[in-house]
Amino acid sequence: MYDIIVIGGGPAGLTAAVYGCRMGKSVLLIEKEVFGGQIVNTPKVENIPGFSSVSGEEFADRCLEQVMGQGCEMVLEQVTEVEKSGTQFLVKTAEGAEYTAGSVILATGTTHRTLGLDGEEELIGNGIHFCAVCDGDLYRGKDVVVIGGGNSAFVEANILAQTAGRLIMLQDLPQFTAEARSQEELFSNYDVETHLSARVTGYETQDGHVAGVTFVENGEERSVKCDGIFLSVGLVPQNDAFASLAKLNSQGYFEADETGVTATAGVFVAGDCRTKTLRQVATACSDGANAAIAACRYLSGGTS
Repeated sequence: MYDIIVIGGGPAGLTAAVYGCRMGKSVLLIEKEVFGGQIVNTPKVENIPGFSSVSGEEFADRCLEQVMGQGCEMVLEQVTEVEKSGTQFLVKTAEGAEYTAGSVILATGTTHRTLGLDGEEELIGNGIHFCAVCDGDLYRGKDVVVIGGGNSAFVEANILAQTAGRLIMLQDLPQFTAEARSQEELFSNYDVETHLSARVTGYETQDGHVAGVTFVENGEERSVKCDGIFLSVGLVPQNDAFASLAKLNSQGYFEADETGVTATAGVFVAGDCRTKTLRQVATACSDGANAAIAACRYLSGGTS
């Protein structure tokens, strides 16, 4: 029996755990993949207060060390269901474990969006990737396509450009949307082939592996040959399993303000999984703090 169970071990969940422990509550943090969340795969972060530059892995390690130092319990399991009975919550995992708590903080984060094209699922890991840090070295000296034009796409492109033989970027909008600094870093240092207003329509394959990509650019059907593709076309919230606890909007994000309060007493949300205008580490940490304070207030007899 815990006071608070935090579901999700990214910056929001880690911060919530720190705040909950420091307020004297027993806290269990459940993460299904890796503590730290997606930031672990980012080689350099320059917009976190207190760090002029830090790798995502180092930042996550420091957060994890802090959480452990506060006495938080942690498990690597996938939560499949949360049931409310009276004032208690039963949290079930795919591994068969069950945990009970007086309140729950959902910091479930997001996952990578795909294009939904024919054969795409089968090609993930066979030429389609999401993480240049993880898989970029597979394409050293080879031709690589990055699909997307935002900040995340440019992070991936800057990594891949260092070793790829040829780098091509496809963006379905008339312009790239990444920060000017990220664009300058890439284009001033590397020769990159770019295609704007380019809507991807399919993948070319050979022996079950990516061999190219087809797209429509300004109304003209085109294609490029490549050895690998890195998708960076946005994120999808992982909230469906908890829809009975907190209302979702049309995009699948939890409808909640910065307090993290939901319509279910004792359930709070934090981080990229909720409706918000800016999804950054700084705002995720803020969400985690707010949700933990709201949960502690609820446990002390206040309103949710």
